[in-house]
Amino acid sequence: MKALVTGAAGFIGSHVVKDLLAEDVEVRCLIRPGESTENLHGLDVEMIRGDVLDIAAAWSAVNGVDTVFHLAAVFSVWMKDWRGIYEVNLQGARNILWASLRAGVKRVVYTSSIAAIGIAPGKTLSTEETPFNQYTLGNHYVLTKYLSQQEALSFAANGLDLVVVNPCFPFGPGDITPTPTGQIIVNILKGLNRMYFAGGINIVDVRDVARGHVLAAKKGACGNLYILGNRNISMGDFMRLVCREAGFGGKRLLRFPVPAVTAGAACLKWISDHITETPPLSSPPEIRYASQYLYFDSSKVRRELGMEFRPVEESIRDSITWFRQHGYA
Repeated sequence: MKALVTGAAGFIGSHVVKDLLAEDVEVRCLIRPGESTENLHGLDVEMIRGDVLDIAAAWSAVNGVDTVFHLAAVFSVWMKDWRGIYEVNLQGARNILWASLRAGVKRVVYTSSIAAIGIAPGKTLSTEETPFNQYTLGNHYVLTKYLSQQEALSFAANGLDLVVVNPCFPFGPGDITPTPTGQIIVNILKGLNRMYFAGGINIVDVRDVARGHVLAAKKGACGNLYILGNRNISMGDFMRLVCREAGFGGKRLLRFPVPAVTAGAACLKWISDHITETPPLSSPPEIRYASQYLYFDSSKVRRELGMEFRPVEESIRDSITWFRQHGYA
């Protein structure tokens, strides 16, 4: 078997590559021009440089593979020109999916996000069937993930054997950027963050997310969504858990009201827009999204794919160790 992984140098993508290699799958990695391949160092893979926006590169990448794992996407809380995120997350996905259909690829695993699923009221768990209801947030990443997921499902309805996975909030070793969840851990380790606000997330080890991709390729039903999430936890409890595992159990955390945090984020966004032209720590749309209880039911992936998740305490310890060993804190 030969597989293509787009976004292979990224956080989740590199772990998918490692899982595939562990199963003796031949792996081709599509790497964006100029992108670092640090996460793929020492791995026996075929690397090709190309942009998902280049249809010729998409054709070349899918040629001769059995399975495609499409993970390439842009995540950002701020961009000077938001057209870039729509181009990559929509047109880039369309190019890979169209090329896969035309090339007769046997299976596509499309990496979406829980951002593409609706949020149930209060602390009720959302499922794969919860209708999307986040149109008015003004969060471009959330909107592009929903729109691209709909695009992917339309390909599944028209002959492409495609399954969708929806990772929750991943963290763990190899979080070079880091991700928003990883950044919370780094800030705590540095002593920079003792503040939280209302809301909750579903946390999951990136290695489990990668395993979920491989299981979806093997067992997932065409046109189905599978939420890859482990524990639902409030933001305050997550930060307390990180503090405890990092040896900071006695540190006091402060809860700030959401309107105050949103106002602060608006100030940071103004500075980014008019002065620095660099991404702020956060933005009002991100706060509006994150201050909800983003709780999800992962029973479907456990039931249908046989997915098992490691204890989140173990994942947090591994993440803390990796960040410390690599000089993040």
